[in-house]
Amino acid sequence: MAETRRTFTREFEIAAVKLVTEKGRSFSEAARSLGIATELLRRWKIAFHSEGQEAFPGHGNLPPAEDELRRLKAEVARLKVERDI
Repeated sequence: MAETRRTFTREFEIAAVKLVTEKGRSFSEAARSLGIATELLRRWKIAFHSEGQEAFPGHGNLPPAEDELRRLKAEVARLKVERDI
């Protein structure tokens, strides 16, 4: 049976990295307390230090064009409902 892939918010990933960098916790200790793999936390730290504030662009940080498209699609759906009423 396939396991579903977990996703994490940008804020969670940054907070996890800060547990290691600012709070002085070890990778294994921080990963265990968060319920994630140690190697995943190591990759997050590398990404955060190499890309800075641009790290973890996934969920919630859409490029402006995609954000505008999503907003317009939602508006079209709302207008169709109003029209049908």
